[in-house]
Amino acid sequence: MGHRENLLTAARDCLLRVGYARTTARDLAAASGANLASINYHFGSKDGLLTRALHDLNTEWGELLFEALGEGDTNEARWGRIIESIQANRQLWFVNFEGVAYLQHDERIREMNAQAQQAARTALARAFGGLAPDADPARVRIVGAHYYSLLVGVALQWLTDPDQAPTAAEIVAADQHVAV
Repeated sequence: MGHRENLLTAARDCLLRVGYARTTARDLAAASGANLASINYHFGSKDGLLTRALHDLNTEWGELLFEALGEGDTNEARWGRIIESIQANRQLWFVNFEGVAYLQHDERIREMNAQAQQAARTALARAFGGLAPDADPARVRIVGAHYYSLLVGVALQWLTDPDQAPTAAEIVAADQHVAV
């Protein structure tokens, strides 16, 4: 592996271990075996490297979410897999939540997040709302936004207070009382 790949691996590991705000250029250089100048050479800055690694982690998060949604299953089973994924990938979820704090300061992170949200809303509208790919885009956006909001809230509860977080069965029971 070259310096560029080593730096990306180091950035990924640092983001998952200590987060965006606590990762220093020296941490990245030490973890990658590269020198400080190689960060600027390959990525323009420490933030450029971390943003790229954050993008890769966000892609990984999306893949895990799409895998958990599955096809032809019950909503309770889907929520169960999502909860299992949150528990199994806590650091990945924390990194994605931390990335939200940088939206107002970094246009690249804001765009990346907006694109990921759009893809997630579409997948969630299909999985939980039963909307076909050719469904009215406005309906997909609204239904997807509802389930995306629910997903983010469920994830936050499972990350901060898993003993009180709702189960898959509770989420489905409560969602049946919400008109979309």
